[in-house]
Amino acid sequence: MKTVLVWVLLSSIAPAALAETITVRAGGDLQSALDRAKAGDTIELEPRATFVGHFTLPAKDGAAMTTIRTATRGDAPRAARLSPAEAATFAKLQTPDNLAAVQTAPGAHHWRITLVEVLGAGDGDLVGLGDGRPQTSPSQVPHDLVVDRVYVHGDPALGRRRGISLNSASTTITNSYISDIKAIARDAQAICGWNGPGPFVITNNYLEASSENILFGGADPSIANLVPADITITGNTLAKPERWRQERWEIKNLLELKNARRVVIRDNTLEYNWLQAQTGFAVLFTVRNQDGGCPWCEISDVLFENNLVRHSGGGVSFLGVDNNHPSKQVRGIVIRNNVFTDIDNQHWGGSGYAFLITGGPRDITIDHNTIVQEHGAGFIQVDGPQIPGFVFTNNIVSHNVYGIAGTSRAPGKDALNAFFPNAQFSGNVIADGDPSRLPPGNQFPSSQELCAHMMSCATHDYRLKPDAKWRGAGAADRQSPAN
Repeated sequence: MKTVLVWVLLSSIAPAALAETITVRAGGDLQSALDRAKAGDTIELEPRATFVGHFTLPAKDGAAMTTIRTATRGDAPRAARLSPAEAATFAKLQTPDNLAAVQTAPGAHHWRITLVEVLGAGDGDLVGLGDGRPQTSPSQVPHDLVVDRVYVHGDPALGRRRGISLNSASTTITNSYISDIKAIARDAQAICGWNGPGPFVITNNYLEASSENILFGGADPSIANLVPADITITGNTLAKPERWRQERWEIKNLLELKNARRVVIRDNTLEYNWLQAQTGFAVLFTVRNQDGGCPWCEISDVLFENNLVRHSGGGVSFLGVDNNHPSKQVRGIVIRNNVFTDIDNQHWGGSGYAFLITGGPRDITIDHNTIVQEHGAGFIQVDGPQIPGFVFTNNIVSHNVYGIAGTSRAPGKDALNAFFPNAQFSGNVIADGDPSRLPPGNQFPSSQELCAHMMSCATHDYRLKPDAKWRGAGAADRQSPAN
């Protein structure tokens, strides 16, 4: 019995005891180090060294995490969101062309990339986790990957098409900074995934891109029946620098789902989006069988909660089914406890609507949101088939010109009854709304009266005061901070 016990104890500590640190100095052969590393090893790169090429993370036996990082001696950034200044001493992985600086071999697993800078200009990915095309079998999908405190960026003048392609399984991107992902006359994304099953965790990153800061879908999966799933997007900042309005980059939206299921989008800030290559909506839930080979593409079971969306020509756009190729129906979307502010067509172009609903999705719940539209056509615009299972409750909104506008219908109750049969529409505070044109069970103060019951419209604190008449409405305890 003692012999067996000793063998078990030794076998349990053997991987840790045998793990090695492999040092790669400036001018060294990084790919050779990646190839010879064992599961559990750490590859340390000389600080400030630049390694130019295309570095592949190979598949290895064992489930211990193999790490590639800059060598540090107690001066590593803390486990919080990285800033470019903190990355000044990092080793650099630079691609000389349109191929990725870092990529994965088929079936690669248990790799951790941390405390490095990844850069390059032009087309293609900077970090390629999995493959969007040749990867046709689940066995080829890389998995158990972590990108932590990594500075990924394109060229300030030339941009880069994609920061990280996310075609993997069991992958986390955290505490990182992705910027200057931008392109002219083509899409560019900070993070984009279409041929990996998930689960994915994207948390506490700064994500900057011209077209879509985060996109799932956008190309047909090469793996049959694949839908990226179990996606968690929390605590990130998704932004476009406002100076890009004076430049030529392809501007579309801040976050888009085209093929995804079981998605939680919570506690993020999404800011600065305007009319250019699209109509100015910040968030799109628009199912797409992009190239005609994905009739199973869907968007389902999405929670969009506790987010701040600001400085945009529109709020959220829904498309029920793809109008170009067959797809499944968008269903089960919950928009809850968010603040939308400076949704303004005069400032950012577009329509200024909070919500655009077309193509007949179903089971859409919009509840307890505070929506501040300084200028806009209304708060809901709708077209296409009826939307069953629609809930619009306990929101604070601005009526603006039309309130609820539906194609070929009078604004207000006529459009609501025509497009949203048996809808729940109550408990809302609709500033400057006409009670004769909207359902009972809602409140219709003036904009001035509503603002008097908020903490401070002047400082963008749109929480209701404790003694406000409509204390149960809007996004509870959410605040839009000043610029």
